[in-house]
Amino acid sequence: MRAHLLMLADSRLPAGGHAHSGGLEPAVTAGAVATIADLADFLHGRLHTAGLVAGALAAAACVHAGTSIDWALPDAEADARTPSPAQRAASRAQGKSLLRAARATWPSAVFDGLRVQVPAGAPRGPHHPLVLGAAAHVIGCTALDAAAVAAYGAVTGPASAAVRLLGLDPLGVQRALAELAPDVDSVAEEAAAHAEKDWAELPAASAPLLDQWAEEHLRADLRLFES
Repeated sequence: MRAHLLMLADSRLPAGGHAHSGGLEPAVTAGAVATIADLADFLHGRLHTAGLVAGALAAAACVHAGTSIDWALPDAEADARTPSPAQRAASRAQGKSLLRAARATWPSAVFDGLRVQVPAGAPRGPHHPLVLGAAAHVIGCTALDAAAVAAYGAVTGPASAAVRLLGLDPLGVQRALAELAPDVDSVAEEAAAHAEKDWAELPAASAPLLDQWAEEHLRADLRLFES
């Protein structure tokens, strides 16, 4: 099971994560991130907002995936916690890719219910944290495991993108991630503590500037990442 968890957290899982910067590219374009110190601040903020929300959704999905759940409710709650249409589209795109990879890697009927009816005009596919939580359940992981993978991914994706976008020293970026590791653990634990609550009671932390940048990024003529 531990090896399966590492596979789920591995950026080499063919789930399309390499195409997304976690909001870093528009932050770079806006001039908010240019150095490793800037990146560390960005990652800290993203972890305690998007990372916490994704972690709680993933943890709750992990707990409920083994029940006869109607995924339309958590899908709507994920939508409500993602006010930016661009970020909702990115979450669904990544969820669709992860679902395809998870079904191929760990076949299970649990994934069948994730074919949710999305709102009119929205991209097809379930939200990424919900698929992540369902996959964690399928491979026998705990809600804390699911939350940890979500929190970890919230910072490692942008960190990897920073090397490509800014040419930052990869070793310096890894040190920034290592220094953030205790916070990743703390956020994962906080997120997992909500796993058995009603979906409406999950954390709803937000980062309005990231939402604004996501919308501007969607309209950009030249971009390296989808989000």
